[in-house]
Amino acid sequence: MSNNQKHENLSINYSGIEDQELVEKAKGGDKVAFSMLVRKYEQTVAAVVIGMLGDSADAEDVGQNVFIRFYKALGDYRGEAALGTYLTRIAINLSLNELKRRQRMNLFFFRPAADSPGLDLKDEQNRQDEYDTKQAVHHALQQLEPKFRSVVVLRMLQGYSTKETAEILKLPLGTVLSRLSRAQDKLKELLKYLIE
Repeated sequence: MSNNQKHENLSINYSGIEDQELVEKAKGGDKVAFSMLVRKYEQTVAAVVIGMLGDSADAEDVGQNVFIRFYKALGDYRGEAALGTYLTRIAINLSLNELKRRQRMNLFFFRPAADSPGLDLKDEQNRQDEYDTKQAVHHALQQLEPKFRSVVVLRMLQGYSTKETAEILKLPLGTVLSRLSRAQDKLKELLKYLIE
């Protein structure tokens, strides 16, 4: 039996096991258990990171670093938060760190909003034809300040409740609601050409 077949058989045996038990096995050095956790949550982590950073090589690196950070901190994870929430918090924090790094390196450029000086309004129809709605929304999301973007990614894209979003970001509920409202207003402004 090849190593891949053995790994697949072990994965099948672990498929019904709860997250906390897989974490405990991973803490004991069980690589298959950790691999199962990565498989289970890699799409969630990728969606958060891409929502924050865009689809880039940096986003892929940050996504991998989420699981590296989790692996190194396995001993500290006590299960007080659901594993998905815990990994999302790591993903948001590492994404915010990457955004700060980009700013320091002068690599974080924003395209002007539709009503900004220097953008020809005649290009509005061309832009609508060029981008589909998903790309336009993603582009608008990237124009939000990170503190607003993180709330939108968690609340609107990942479907966390407002309370869960506040817990993940370690913010008061009122701050999350305020940031969400301001982010929605900004997104409406940035995407008004799609609505009209």
